[in-house]
Amino acid sequence: MEHYCIGLKLRTLRTQKRLTLSRLAAETGLSTALLSKLETDRMIPTLPTLATISRVYGVGMGHFFSEPARHTLSITRKAHLQGATRGAESMKVTPLNPTSARPLLEAQMVELAQGGTASAMQEFREASGLVYVLEGRLHLEVGGLKEVLEEGDCAYIESEMAVAWRGEGNHRCRLLAVLPGAGRKEA
Repeated sequence: MEHYCIGLKLRTLRTQKRLTLSRLAAETGLSTALLSKLETDRMIPTLPTLATISRVYGVGMGHFFSEPARHTLSITRKAHLQGATRGAESMKVTPLNPTSARPLLEAQMVELAQGGTASAMQEFREASGLVYVLEGRLHLEVGGLKEVLEEGDCAYIESEMAVAWRGEGNHRCRLLAVLPGAGRKEA
């Protein structure tokens, strides 16, 4: 039953409907203690209990037992990102997605050497992307506009024009870039 994540689905439905446990208890006739145990997977609901809750939420029983069409979780540990060798390369890209998947989004950790210039990835042309500066300063040029982003700054880019970036100042620049992936459906 763990495979179906019923507790998480129950909690998600309740929070989406903006109901408290007390309010849900009043609408279902079930105790708040029971509802709490169901949401935290400390208890598996009986089918009649699940049917009662389903009616309040306006979902069928299949909602709790259906298999997801897509499900991917990819974790890149900080040690992997910090442990990589540092060479004289002007730009180092560490993919954060699994390599075998066709993701809807491609996340990358990009490290720019101090003053090193690198053209943006091809995906930034005729598409969109998001860049978040994790460390250092980023000099960003998009279609004639020039901006310097500081640590903690973020830029959303949607352009058919050329995009270029480089580290600014005496330190390296590390950023998170999120781009449309190969699994993205074309409009």
